[in-house]
Amino acid sequence: MTDSRPIRVLVVDDHAALREGVAAILARESDIAVIAEATNGDEAILAFRAQRPDVMLLDLQMPVRGGIEVIHEIRKDHPAARIIVLTTYEGDAQAVRALKAGAAGYLLKSSLRKELLDAIRAVHAGRRYVLAEVAHEIAIHAAEEPLSAREIAILTAVADGKPNKAIARDFALSEDTVKAHLRSIFSKLDVNDRTKAVTIALRRGIIAL
Repeated sequence: MTDSRPIRVLVVDDHAALREGVAAILARESDIAVIAEATNGDEAILAFRAQRPDVMLLDLQMPVRGGIEVIHEIRKDHPAARIIVLTTYEGDAQAVRALKAGAAGYLLKSSLRKELLDAIRAVHAGRRYVLAEVAHEIAIHAAEEPLSAREIAILTAVADGKPNKAIARDFALSEDTVKAHLRSIFSKLDVNDRTKAVTIALRRGIIAL
């Protein structure tokens, strides 16, 4: 017998306008229903546990607890949870982190009207759904050596405007070691200065401000 129950969706985003927009898109579909909403990471986890939705739509940049942490927490107790990330950022590094954490889909908020319904139905059916341009970015950078955790921390400090001397003091390193890390960062990102390194790292989601 065919299951006629609609796909039950939990929408998580700290912006009311986005939640309302998603609800308006889904309200026209007989096979999909919004059953609950949440506005931050902690609410998302509580709502998932209470409602057990078929699909969760999850923003990555949220107050209290970020989206990646929410995915880890939910998947720890519910490994079959089906989560679609919604974000304004198309960076490949952020997408890879979300998918490795256990997200089954990755959508840009700018593409919701075109892609949202297909993504929900695909993920509910057990498939992955990654927006084409994001998948392309992932493929482009797949063979590159990623920045280490220490390099990401140092580049984040650079993005905060800290000079080498302050970075060395904060990380208990010599200035020469900091400079060596920066040379490695520049090489991996194929740039030749701090500004370009920060710009590319922000665009790709390697670091966040």
